[in-house]
Amino acid sequence: MGFNCGIVGLPNVGKSTIFNALTRGSALAANYPFATIDPNVGVIAVPDKRLDALTEIVPTKKVIPTTVEIVDIAGIVAGASKGEGLGNQFLSHIAEVEAIIQVVRCFEDKDIIHVNGSVDPVRDMEIIKTELILKDLEILSKHKARVEKSARAGDKKALSVTALLDRFEKNFNEGKTAHQVPRGGEEKTLVKEIRFLTDKPILYVANVSEDELGKPDSPHTAAVRKRAKDEGYSMIKISGKIEEEISKLEPAERMEFLKAMSMEESGLDQMAREGYKVLNLITFFTVGETENKAWTVEKDSTGPQAAGKIHSDFEKGYIRAEVIGYDDFIEYRGEQGAKEKGRFRLEGKEYLVQDGDIMHFRFSV
Repeated sequence: MGFNCGIVGLPNVGKSTIFNALTRGSALAANYPFATIDPNVGVIAVPDKRLDALTEIVPTKKVIPTTVEIVDIAGIVAGASKGEGLGNQFLSHIAEVEAIIQVVRCFEDKDIIHVNGSVDPVRDMEIIKTELILKDLEILSKHKARVEKSARAGDKKALSVTALLDRFEKNFNEGKTAHQVPRGGEEKTLVKEIRFLTDKPILYVANVSEDELGKPDSPHTAAVRKRAKDEGYSMIKISGKIEEEISKLEPAERMEFLKAMSMEESGLDQMAREGYKVLNLITFFTVGETENKAWTVEKDSTGPQAAGKIHSDFEKGYIRAEVIGYDDFIEYRGEQGAKEKGRFRLEGKEYLVQDGDIMHFRFSV
């Protein structure tokens, strides 16, 4: 699995329509709140043209891209942190994903009811932010209660945890997210264990009308882009209706459709690329007669950590890795050509994997 993301947003912003398009799935899309009650889960392949280029050089029986798990989480409403709508259930689903894809409605359509009566993307973003912060305050309170007794007794670790939680509590009460709170080395580990919802990376998806694609941002979309930038996050622009149409086409037809719409790539391609950036992920490849496969690791992963993605025995018994950079592999037409040009390397346990590396691991058990 590459990574997993939860799609969130207010009701009727187009979450399930986009989910259906991305996964070719069957999540119920309806013109009323809570069309999705249990989270729908889909696993989709992440397009990567580099795999195609590698397969031209190394023909193989199977080509296996990396994947992303998409969880469609039902609409959040104001008061969700207090149980409004099906708030507690939905917020618990968010806690299980690695990143948040927040769909924001930027299109006007009198036939699709907005839960708050009008289209105002910044207001909608603020509602979800507030609900997640309120839930984080609840999470914080529970953790604080667990360490207070030890802190009063002078336990050093408990005192440092309490001081950290106090800092987060102050920022939450000022309307800031956990993501905006600086933390040191040991504090990073503590915060990760607490699992604040607002510490998860966010990719904002502006769901726009068909007419806006390939054109400058509308005022609604521009407002979302500015808000995302101010928060330190990325934003992409998608039309749920168009993505739904694209999902029904054959691959060759999709390319023609994208050209006609003045689009360079589909929403799926954008989400995959930006999702990797949001989660600080990179891809390495293994190639051979049996299969050419893409693997996902966090940036700055070592050789043994990458090997462990294939099998735990590879990590435990790691000796070294045979490595060729992607550009070198393509330029010199494979392993033999790269060797002849001195671009074939043997890397040890401290090697930091680079995006696009073609790797073969040597190990002993």
